[in-house]
Amino acid sequence: MTDEVKLKRVRGTGWKYVYDTLRGEILALTLPPGQLLDELTLAERFDLSRSPVREALIRLAGEELVVTLSNRSTIVAPIEVASFPKYVEALDVAQRMNTRLAAALRTEADLKLIAKRQKEFRAAVKTGQHLKMSEANKQFHMAVACAGKNAYFTSFYERLLNQGQRMLHLHFEYLERGGDGHLLTEEHDLMLDAIQAKNVELADELAHAHTRQFQDNFIAFLHENYTSDVTFGPVSAAE
Repeated sequence: MTDEVKLKRVRGTGWKYVYDTLRGEILALTLPPGQLLDELTLAERFDLSRSPVREALIRLAGEELVVTLSNRSTIVAPIEVASFPKYVEALDVAQRMNTRLAAALRTEADLKLIAKRQKEFRAAVKTGQHLKMSEANKQFHMAVACAGKNAYFTSFYERLLNQGQRMLHLHFEYLERGGDGHLLTEEHDLMLDAIQAKNVELADELAHAHTRQFQDNFIAFLHENYTSDVTFGPVSAAE
């Protein structure tokens, strides 16, 4: 392979390396909300031209992880605490619907994939690395959603999970400090059991409780670390 071909290959994949690196740092909060992402500085950091850096930022913006301001500068997207009640309300609906559908429509192949993703999540929890945990958690829930056989619900759910990964990162930190780092693995096990048993109503109840547990612990985290004035209403009770 000539040097010219090698150079073209690097140029063609450079944006992906920048994207993967920045995405990991944003989700892990290494790059905090509001952090300025200057194209020139990033180009120097990654030893690339500004074009692949710009492409990476465009893709991150598509996932709502970065925001372009009116002056055309780019920052890491803020975590909008004020909109958390609306976010968790939408998450609850999506989580319950996808889990209900999975319980009703799952195949044996679906069950094997969900169980595999749960095993991977358990392994991630043991590492104590929050980014691995949030990614594995997402993959577990996406396996459940895919078992529900509705691409529209799955797509909406994935968008919500992407938006919530940084909050989940903080949530994991709070759970571990309280000695409940394995709580989510137990909840996942119960959800898997309900899906396997095709118990639609129980799957719905467990999905709702899963969302409520995330809401309660995230709010507790905010109270502990930032303010004592955050008060949100409860997620609507399961019907």
